[in-house]
Amino acid sequence: MNQALIRCIFVTGLILLSSCSSRPTVIPEELESQINTSISFSELLTASSTYSGQTVLLGGEILSAKRLSDGTQFEILQLPVSNDDPPAERRSESQGRFLATDRNMTDPATLPAGTRVTVIGYVTGDAVQQLDESEYRYPTIEVRHLHAWAPDTYERRRYSSRVGIFSGMGFGFGGGGRGGSFGGVGIGTGF
Repeated sequence: MNQALIRCIFVTGLILLSSCSSRPTVIPEELESQINTSISFSELLTASSTYSGQTVLLGGEILSAKRLSDGTQFEILQLPVSNDDPPAERRSESQGRFLATDRNMTDPATLPAGTRVTVIGYVTGDAVQQLDESEYRYPTIEVRHLHAWAPDTYERRRYSSRVGIFSGMGFGFGGGGRGGSFGGVGIGTGF
């Protein structure tokens, strides 16, 4: 094999490898440094007014959405979230609910119940609303950025962790053949 072909194989492999490992950027760079990561959701539940004005990162599943005169209000079942990862998959990990108001007048039909989201926003306090037969105190957030996860996010993550183009693969290049020849190229799998 000649040097140009070897370089082509190597560069193609690197490009494929980098594209397979890329994840979506959920947190805009300009907001990342503003997020107060020391505030837990349980602290918001017990004393949300204490954190009024703080920027937080929350994840969850939309339970309902309704149009208000000045935006769209989402009732969200909180699910733990970390950085650019999607919210936890199991609803049993939830610590409660929160209300997120999006002033961009998002059409509630575009984010139906069941949509998993990551929300970055200001804590604005809390609101008491009827939940079934009792009153519930919701921490309230004004949305600065909302990322909706694709419905198949969790399935794709499970599949890609089991089988991937380069999952468990190795590349080998050899040299030292006589007369300037290339020793060989090896590709192996570790399935």
